[in-house]
Amino acid sequence: MAIAQEHVFVAEEPSDKLSLLPLTALVVGSMIGGGVFNLPSDMSRAASAGAILIGWTITGLGMLMLALVYQSLANRKPDLNAGPYAYAKAGFGPFIGFNSAWGYWLSAFLGNVAYAVAIFSALSFFVPAFGDGNNLPSIVGASLCLWLIHALVLKGIKQAAFVNIVTTIAKLVPLFLFIVIAIIAFNWNRFTFDWGRSATGEGGPGLGSILDQVKSTMLVTLWVFIGIEGASVYSARAARRSDVGRATVIGFLGALGIYVLVSLLSTGILSQPELAGLKVPSMAGVLEPLVGRWGASLVNLGLMISVGGAFLSWTLLCAEIPFTCGRDGTFPKWFAAENPNGSPVNALWATNILIQVFLVLSFFSKSAYQFFYFIASVAILPPYVFSGAYAFKLALSGETYGGADDRVRRRDLWIGLIATLYGLWLVYAAGLSYLLMCSVLFAPGILVYAWARREHGEPAFVGKELFIAAGIGLLAVLAVYLMWTGTITPL
Repeated sequence: MAIAQEHVFVAEEPSDKLSLLPLTALVVGSMIGGGVFNLPSDMSRAASAGAILIGWTITGLGMLMLALVYQSLANRKPDLNAGPYAYAKAGFGPFIGFNSAWGYWLSAFLGNVAYAVAIFSALSFFVPAFGDGNNLPSIVGASLCLWLIHALVLKGIKQAAFVNIVTTIAKLVPLFLFIVIAIIAFNWNRFTFDWGRSATGEGGPGLGSILDQVKSTMLVTLWVFIGIEGASVYSARAARRSDVGRATVIGFLGALGIYVLVSLLSTGILSQPELAGLKVPSMAGVLEPLVGRWGASLVNLGLMISVGGAFLSWTLLCAEIPFTCGRDGTFPKWFAAENPNGSPVNALWATNILIQVFLVLSFFSKSAYQFFYFIASVAILPPYVFSGAYAFKLALSGETYGGADDRVRRRDLWIGLIATLYGLWLVYAAGLSYLLMCSVLFAPGILVYAWARREHGEPAFVGKELFIAAGIGLLAVLAVYLMWTGTITPL
């Protein structure tokens, strides 16, 4: 998941416009976050090397199309600058827009829960009492950190620019060190490039078919690219507008290259069952047998500093989402309240109370980190799917294209279509269990939406919106029943 993509500090004076190189560095920095430190086990948990490569190929194409969608929409709809949910609202109505905003908020604060688990899991390398990051000492520690940051933000204290510098160095140094050492230690005899098939043509032991294995990688690959929509925020700071598109593609390919190397090189060092059994951060477990304890220490420290900075930045971002939505009428006005220090007080309280609740619930999850980032990845699918669909709709109707070359319109038509199909593929790959569990989190949003509409003197639901709301409610009831009976369970 991207770290602090909205809080990258760069000069904004006209004389300090950004050229291609710093733009590319900003794009890479906004995409590479804490998720990369656990890629070795996350990707190998239910997939062989061949399936992992297929998964990255699909993700590479889909995410590139999504990046180009956001770049195109930023140019064609500069007035829609309230986040990805604004595109869903403009293209498909207020209720779809609300659910995209609600999903974006869910994804942000659940990502923070995953960050908290990851921090204390890494800390357990030095203090074993913290276990896997979701035991009682970890929850108490994470809660103290959460409410300390809460108190600081209420006082109007914002993070300084040096936080981004420190966290960027902290994550890139161990990443590049890992890649270099893994290349040197790579064992071709251990690496089995079998595309997930055994002699009978079925998947490897306990892994299932190739399709099942590829599907298992999809939410993992989505998690590490969450924040790709942030690449377009640098448009106004570019010396040349054309450099933004180039930086987006180059930065995206750079991040993709790092992700592929980290996940595939690991399969030439440890076997699939060994990788699958590593604790968070699994990169430390891969590096330790090669160079000793200092290598694992470096990775754990890198993750703690990097994700610690992200926890601070995303606490601010999590509150900013409902605050912005409260100001533009997507959420009730209650979320738009500020205290005398200019902090989004109600949005911050609502966000951090929910984070606290899910931190407590993490105690009951066997694999808390994976569970929460899976749910966070599913929750962000609505704004991604509808952003692609809106780009496709604009190209299909010709709106904003005027006298543009037909080739440009056809290109954008295909980009929007592929991005939309990729989003729908992710919905399918997520699996019924996670979709149902996520519907439980979307159901309360129906009441919040009705509250916001009533404030504006408008009917809660118009036309098909009532059927969509009823569908979400029914799925939530079904999910609660299935969880109660044990038919579906968290990881």
